[in-house]
Amino acid sequence: MYNVPSREEVKYYKDTYPAGTRVRLLSMSDPQAVPSGTIGTIIFVDDMAQAVMKWDNGRTLSLVLNVDRFEVCREEPVQKSKPQKKNVAR
Repeated sequence: MYNVPSREEVKYYKDTYPAGTRVRLLSMSDPQAVPSGTIGTIIFVDDMAQAVMKWDNGRTLSLVLNVDRFEVCREEPVQKSKPQKKNVAR
């Protein structure tokens, strides 16, 4: 099991990992673990420092922020395409 987080820890996690944060799981201690490498979106962080998740593989198992290992996914910059010229009939 893990230690109950302090109010300060919970506030830190809520501030650091707001809803919409994308993470990649490195390892999970839960026996029903989501596979390592799975990417998901944090829905919210609860008062036990668990991130309620929507994993890209369809799972919803929470991430225990002070136990499980993960990394924040940095968004790749969107490559801008050149504007296409429109043919205008004259």
